[in-house]
Amino acid sequence: MDDGRREDPGTRLGSWKGLVPLGVAAAAALLIGGGVDTVHRHQRAAEKEHEAKPAAKAEKTEPSVVVGVAKQGTSLLVRDVQTGANVGLPVAAPEGRRFHRVAALKDGSYVVASPGDRDVTFQRLRLDDGRPKDLKPIPKATVPGVSTAWSDLAVSPDGASIAYVIYKGARARVDVVSPETGVHKVWTTKLRARVGSLSWSGTTLSFVWSPVGSAKHQVRSIDTNGAAGDLKTSKAVMPLPKGSSNAVLSRDGNSLIAAVAKNSELTLQTFTLQGAPTKTLWTQKVKAEPTALDIAHTGHGVMATAGDLYAQGVPTVPGEDLADAAW
Repeated sequence: MDDGRREDPGTRLGSWKGLVPLGVAAAAALLIGGGVDTVHRHQRAAEKEHEAKPAAKAEKTEPSVVVGVAKQGTSLLVRDVQTGANVGLPVAAPEGRRFHRVAALKDGSYVVASPGDRDVTFQRLRLDDGRPKDLKPIPKATVPGVSTAWSDLAVSPDGASIAYVIYKGARARVDVVSPETGVHKVWTTKLRARVGSLSWSGTTLSFVWSPVGSAKHQVRSIDTNGAAGDLKTSKAVMPLPKGSSNAVLSRDGNSLIAAVAKNSELTLQTFTLQGAPTKTLWTQKVKAEPTALDIAHTGHGVMATAGDLYAQGVPTVPGEDLADAAW
């Protein structure tokens, strides 16, 4: 989760006609008439091709760039998924803050979390033809507390809700905030556990619950329309299989996508909400253990962070210099 005036054909044709002898004017007229018919046929073909392009473009399911947070949080980098090269200039973090997490919206913009000393603010990055265009604050979206390496971010695809995880020691707090109104809902826990792999489907927020000192990981969910309170009120969805600690909800909320690592290979597997495996999306050799899964803002492709960035149908994108990435 890049970038002669043409001579007027009429002017060129007028100059050529001025050089034609009068005796061959009729023949020239026939040639020109045939040429105009040919041009019209080409124009009609071009128009049909132009009309077909939006449909063909709609079939493209994977974005052309990813947006990554530089390792130290000092900047955002836009990276081409085909070449692995950076597109445009890095975007610097606001003064006195750093970037931490990034999430993509379905309109192709990105929300970025920026921790400070006592709170976390959020900015929105917009691109223009795959290049950074502007970065603007989201004034009403602020989460109090100190961000840690475990803190995670997820934004609903329509941008209506931001979820962020704050920790006090090893105890998590999940904040859900509306960027439009600034209204907060908070879920807390007294248990020592990591709350990660956040994802949205509608108003349902899913996460992976990983108790400290345990190798077991469980997917749970919150109906954010319901009452806030203790995380123990969240719903257990399924335990993750051995070798998996990351899973996200599909956009329609009807299935889960989990990353399962074994022998330096990563498999993306879909499961029913009852925990039954249904389909293998892809298997690839990876450089490191998976740390994140991210559904493309188009709602189709899934990118895994495992040292570098991996997705189906695109080359491996360099990612070891990134702390987080979204596409």
